[in-house]
Amino acid sequence: MAFNRPSLEELNTRTDTQLASRLGIAAFLRRSVLGVVSRVLAGASHLLHGHISWAFKQLFPDTAETTYLDRWASIWGIDRKTAAVAEGYATLVLTAPAVIPIGTLLQTAAGVRYETTELIDAETLGNTAVAVKATETGEAGNTSSPVVANLLSPIAGVSSAGTITSAAGGTSDEADSQLRSRLLARIELPPHGGAESDYEMWALEVPDITRAWVFPENTGAGTVGVSVVVDDLVGGPIPDGAKIAEVQAHLEEVRPVTAIVTAFAPVAAPIDPTIELVPNNATVQAAVEASLQDMLKREAVPGGTILLSHIREAISIAAGETDHDLVSPVADVTASTGELITLGAITWQG
Repeated sequence: MAFNRPSLEELNTRTDTQLASRLGIAAFLRRSVLGVVSRVLAGASHLLHGHISWAFKQLFPDTAETTYLDRWASIWGIDRKTAAVAEGYATLVLTAPAVIPIGTLLQTAAGVRYETTELIDAETLGNTAVAVKATETGEAGNTSSPVVANLLSPIAGVSSAGTITSAAGGTSDEADSQLRSRLLARIELPPHGGAESDYEMWALEVPDITRAWVFPENTGAGTVGVSVVVDDLVGGPIPDGAKIAEVQAHLEEVRPVTAIVTAFAPVAAPIDPTIELVPNNATVQAAVEASLQDMLKREAVPGGTILLSHIREAISIAAGETDHDLVSPVADVTASTGELITLGAITWQG
């Protein structure tokens, strides 16, 4: 039998009735001491009900929150993917021989800070490469194209304007929803010594990997192919070579000794929709784009098909959309073997 948690108003009524009944009075006077006491008791009871309701959720892995979800996951041998800082290289311009100490800070126009991780003692003028890392964890420190960054403190012989040439590897702590999904998958699909589901879970243990597909006997007997994507990284969902190498290394550690496993990225097959949108403004456009991205994240698989009706549905449910006409595509979209349908450039009309 289910227990329905009483509301604060219901608790107020109950305590009023109980106090009046026990004291043998019909009702409390307005702003009476007994009325105040009744409200205090009802409020305390409401807080206790709230705490019990919260504690009850922690008893089950599908409803547990951060701290207790971590504990549930640890029982099943699963660790939350921890945050990491982006690392890469910067280019600084020497106008005279100079020493650039470790920990020199640079900041981009977006407010992202990097610090140098090596000592540079150079006499050659011009561009000098130096290893850097972001000062904070998260994807904000990742960049695949050069970004201007200025020295926060001047250094004699070094131009104040530098460039972060590239930086990668920055991640945030794994979200509760992603950790919960991996935990429930582990509970529902226990390891089978190298079954298809095992390879998927092993791939998802790698930071940033959000989806994985397994292809038994991919290139012959005894081989396994694992295709992965990174939906939440800038430039995703197709991972770069460094991430594929990271997945490959992890799979080599956990695979059965007789299996030959190969990690690889799917080939992007972007669709470029043309949408006549009402109302056609930046806010609604962003909502439609996010809805389409979410639909593709849920439905796109290598070599799979995205139904035209699902594309229209994703546009329709976007916040702020009142009407639209999907000019293109005009039919279901099917990817070739090894390809993954992604969202390309949207052309807006209206």
